[in-house]
Amino acid sequence: MLVASGSSSSSILIIYVIVFGALYFFYLRPRSRKQKAQRQEGRKVEVGQRAQTIGGFVGTVVKSESDLVTLRTDAGVELDFVPSAIARRYNPVVPESTDDHPTEGDAK
Repeated sequence: MLVASGSSSSSILIIYVIVFGALYFFYLRPRSRKQKAQRQEGRKVEVGQRAQTIGGFVGTVVKSESDLVTLRTDAGVELDFVPSAIARRYNPVVPESTDDHPTEGDAK
């Protein structure tokens, strides 16, 4: 009886390892690759686009090379950053203005 119970526990362990391996290769690994590709795509900026760094600086890209990206702030200061310091392209959300619609008093 002892030999049979040891054999069943090792087969259950093997089944768990196989299930975890399948989960990793078919779900977790492709998901992390997709997320990494999306992050890399969001960090790619071209000259003329607005970008935000990981430190929070926002500026317009004036020069982009393989080892440096130059951002110009609104004050006119140009700062050099390594490409990995670019967090994302910066597209601020502009709230919809309520002044475009006439009120009842303005309609007359």
